[in-house]
Amino acid sequence: MTTNWNLAEIWEICAEERGDKTALVHGHSRRSWAEFDRRAASVAGFLLDAGLEHQDKFAQYLYNGHEYLESVFASFKGGFVPVNTNYRYGDEELAYLWDNADAAAVVFHGTFTERVARLRHKLPKVKVWLHVDDGEGACPDFAVSYEQVAGTLGTDDDTKVRGRHGLSGDDLYLLYTGGTTGMPKGVMWRQDDLFALFNASSIIKHPVDRGLDGIRESVAALSASPPVLLPACPLMHGTGSFTAFSALILGGTVSTLVNHHFDPVELLETIEREGVNLVTLVGDAFGKPILAALDAEPGKWDLSSVMGMISSGVMWSEPTKHGLLGHNPNMILIDAFSSSEALGMGASVSASGAEAHTATFRLGEHARVIDDEGNELAPGSGEVGRLALGGRIPVGYYKDADKTASTFVILGGARFSVPGDYATVEADGTLKLLGRGSVCINTGGEKVYPEEVEEVLKTHAAVADAACVGIPDDRFGETIGAVVQLRAGPTVDASELFEHVKVHLAHYKAPRHVVFVSSLGRSPAGKLDYSTLKELALREVGAAE
Repeated sequence: MTTNWNLAEIWEICAEERGDKTALVHGHSRRSWAEFDRRAASVAGFLLDAGLEHQDKFAQYLYNGHEYLESVFASFKGGFVPVNTNYRYGDEELAYLWDNADAAAVVFHGTFTERVARLRHKLPKVKVWLHVDDGEGACPDFAVSYEQVAGTLGTDDDTKVRGRHGLSGDDLYLLYTGGTTGMPKGVMWRQDDLFALFNASSIIKHPVDRGLDGIRESVAALSASPPVLLPACPLMHGTGSFTAFSALILGGTVSTLVNHHFDPVELLETIEREGVNLVTLVGDAFGKPILAALDAEPGKWDLSSVMGMISSGVMWSEPTKHGLLGHNPNMILIDAFSSSEALGMGASVSASGAEAHTATFRLGEHARVIDDEGNELAPGSGEVGRLALGGRIPVGYYKDADKTASTFVILGGARFSVPGDYATVEADGTLKLLGRGSVCINTGGEKVYPEEVEEVLKTHAAVADAACVGIPDDRFGETIGAVVQLRAGPTVDASELFEHVKVHLAHYKAPRHVVFVSSLGRSPAGKLDYSTLKELALREVGAAE
């Protein structure tokens, strides 16, 4: 059985089989598989000529668009390591990330030129800056035009590019994650492990016992009806990029949204125009606006092509799932519980008439819930433990041996990823997700996980979004504080929300303080900045830590 899969080789086979069929769509702009392959080869060849070596790092500082996946493909072809870059980061975070990653090349959208110019003197290891023209100014003197590199360097085949060194399943993908505290950390994934996980989770699986010939036959068989994926979230995050990679290994099409801020109408129009089969989103942060648009104009958009919606990273509430299925009862909704360090910890599948409860998952094949001594918790015990995932997991954190040792541990002779997610296992084997221990609130000795309370708050008709933080308290150590974003129209006061939570949860989990805001300021991937929200809540309630 082949166990040395490299994504570039698989995508190259897809390009050979798919040819002039569409690989990438961005608004009304399209790239064929042949163009995708040739342009990536041109960029890889340019970087090799510029002096980049095997497994040098190539950072993407880009919004969604053709260039994101093209430059990742170029990285894989050239034997480089792609490095995702959160475009919401400030100067300090960006400089830290690229320095920590040892970035040798950075591709950036023109809108970021001023910031790049301000930072580049701090980054002497960067040999090449590639400028992507987005209409926000000319290519600066210190950079090279990406379009010139990708579009006019010729059509040399991949033999020239790959001839510099071989490709391997050990070649890395570097996924930087902010976590809940501290500077970003780079999670090192082997391409062989990623392919195995993508293939195992796919409805359509490539044969893995006949090498590249088997892949070629499999792609050829799929060529008439490959999947069309729409990642509604940014490709800079694992949820977007990993689902895009999964579609591309099948010779599919990845369609991205043009708007830099999520627009549910643009998403629905794209689904109808492109015949999208799969949509990647991030829980209620995306699901609720989509549902609101559908409810406002039922029947306006043809969703019949959608076979499934996949969410990861943020909880997806049962009422939202139910509402979405009402507009297309033939699709399935998959709530995948994963993190940058652990893919496949659990999943929840909903279909029309069988919507899964919020934050309830079925444990993945290689997942378990353990106590502090590493012992697996018995289903139905009621004990809270940490999720641990075995099987295909990352190599570790880049240049952080201590963090690697604390997260990737040996249990019973096998290596597991334990990223810090807490849960209980019900008697029927389902998983009740509680949240990350780093944002756990301790009130009177009782542990309260914010997500549990947040999801109840969001079931109130007046609440659009909510976040919970710990507020210092002389008696209990901490009490629950809620930062709440209301829907347009209905109003509610703090006492009503307190009573609403008490109906569903233990009384000590009900928020004693409520701060109303116009927006929680979620990231493009739907994540919350709990430290900032806690600072806001402390100011508003006049508390101090």
